[in-house]
Amino acid sequence: MNRRSLLKSALLALAAARLPLPSWIRPAQAQEKNWRPGVSLFGDLKYPAGFKQFDYVNANAPKGGAARQIAYGTFDNFNSVVSGVKGSLAAGIDLIYDTLSVPALDEVSSEYGLLADGISYPDDYSSATYRLRSEAKWHDGTPVTPEDVIFSFNAFKKYSPRSAAYYRHVVKAEKTADREVTFTFDGPGNRELPQIVGELTIIPKVWWEGTDKNGKKRNVGETTLEPPLGSGPYRIKQFSAGREIVYERVKDHWGGAVNVNIGRDNFDELRFEYFRDTTVALEAFKADDVDWRIENSAKNWATAYDFPAISDKRVLLEEFPIRNVGVMQAFAFNIRHAKFQDPRVRLAFNYAFNFEEMNKQIFFGQYQRIASYFQGTELAATGLPTGKELELLETVRDKVPPELFKEAYSNPVNANPGQVRSNLREALRLFKAAGYEIRDQQLVNTKSGDPYTVEFLAEDPNFERVFLFYKPSLERLGIAVSVRTVDEAQYENRLRSWDFDIVTASWPESLSPGNEQRGYWGSQAADQPGSDNLIGIKNPAVDAMIEKVIFAKNRPDLEAATKALDRVLLWNHYVVPQWAYFKVRSARWDRFSRPDPMPKYGMDAFPTLWWWDAAKAAKIGPQQ
Repeated sequence: MNRRSLLKSALLALAAARLPLPSWIRPAQAQEKNWRPGVSLFGDLKYPAGFKQFDYVNANAPKGGAARQIAYGTFDNFNSVVSGVKGSLAAGIDLIYDTLSVPALDEVSSEYGLLADGISYPDDYSSATYRLRSEAKWHDGTPVTPEDVIFSFNAFKKYSPRSAAYYRHVVKAEKTADREVTFTFDGPGNRELPQIVGELTIIPKVWWEGTDKNGKKRNVGETTLEPPLGSGPYRIKQFSAGREIVYERVKDHWGGAVNVNIGRDNFDELRFEYFRDTTVALEAFKADDVDWRIENSAKNWATAYDFPAISDKRVLLEEFPIRNVGVMQAFAFNIRHAKFQDPRVRLAFNYAFNFEEMNKQIFFGQYQRIASYFQGTELAATGLPTGKELELLETVRDKVPPELFKEAYSNPVNANPGQVRSNLREALRLFKAAGYEIRDQQLVNTKSGDPYTVEFLAEDPNFERVFLFYKPSLERLGIAVSVRTVDEAQYENRLRSWDFDIVTASWPESLSPGNEQRGYWGSQAADQPGSDNLIGIKNPAVDAMIEKVIFAKNRPDLEAATKALDRVLLWNHYVVPQWAYFKVRSARWDRFSRPDPMPKYGMDAFPTLWWWDAAKAAKIGPQQ
């Protein structure tokens, strides 16, 4: 008998004996469900079923007031499904929607039900079922249904490359009871999938399949400036395309009393003012045209906050530690271009980058050099690989640079003129080994004679000073360097079509990396326009380590797999690492209050956990 016949006979025998089917054969809807209030990647949930609120919120926070924030660039789209593929999405648009679950900001990796009041999944993690709350409603009063969840899943997976990569192993979503949706995965063992399907933004099926006020049929695969129907704590109040968007709190929001929402979303109005230039935005903040500012410029933080409102304490400066996010920010190569395909060439660019002098001259010594794709977390690889990490790397030894096993990764250091000269000589040696040489003070391909040229592409004019600081070092190697700044729309279009040489890019990393790694570095994402694999990495060793990360069974295995992935990426020199500052620099007009202490993994959490403080506002005067 063949395998199929044996399986059929076994099933008939089980049926005749009236025994239960094995869990891997039983359909999800036939299994006994163990409903949980949430899901954690590893370990137990902190909060039990029926908990009243998160510990870090102020349940008595007053409702009212307004918070005015800064947004950059422009917007021409309210449809988050096509974000990153078409148009420029309006800031804050997720405020109008709810998700199936939300994270707890005092746990490493836990989610608790929002639209769902229960989550169930089998021991082998082959599926997950979310049970919708009966009270969950859209802003028009109609219920949120399983059909909405299924429509949302299919739409995001079809039109969003990021979602397609993120949910690659989720093969379908189906209604399995009146208020239940079951997500089926393509195999067991992926512990993250029951959790990340809960992060899905739920959009209304009937609204998107209907027509607008002009009778035109809506299309979830296209951009729109028609305010969508939502279910979240806010709705769009008014907007001026590309200039501002204002959200108002839904005072009869269905979820206002749900435990995960207690103490959140306290402002009656949230306003996003758009600026094309960061300098203008800073001046608007000084003039009290906006309330809150995140400062990303070391120069500004050191020199720009000396106006009268600072000295008389009407404006407060505060730094919040970042504990839950790592980052790789870097000069990223487009290795789809032949001139960047040799890792020796990419390493040569690193030798030519004088971070130490740049940090001193234009960053006021505030930054530290990045030396890991998971910089700032316990997941960053250090020293030489050992233990479980070494075991994983041995499986791809023939596919990774041999130096990975012999040396701890480090960036070149340019602490003095002697090191600068030595590093430039090493950069020239690497270019020569890769098939380039100097002719008439130009670096050229030894075979074709073509000069070596690069273009640095940016959307923020303030970043030109970084490129221009880097440029002379590269020109000393004979490289013809150009710097080009374009508007946001053109920049996004060029990224989507892979029309660039080098850009500054960043990839945020959580404390529990998983399926998003495929979108960042996976081979399949390299050919998907709009994906986060800007570099164009197609590396079997990288793919193999990503799989180890995704299918880790416990925290030690996850740490080992992540560090192994980190090493493979580092030693292929896909980027020239830049710098990091693991605090949020914030400036605010003193009209607000916040929980004390703030949640460990909440950073500043403005405006989500903050509230309007009428007493403080009265002291410094009304908003301008």
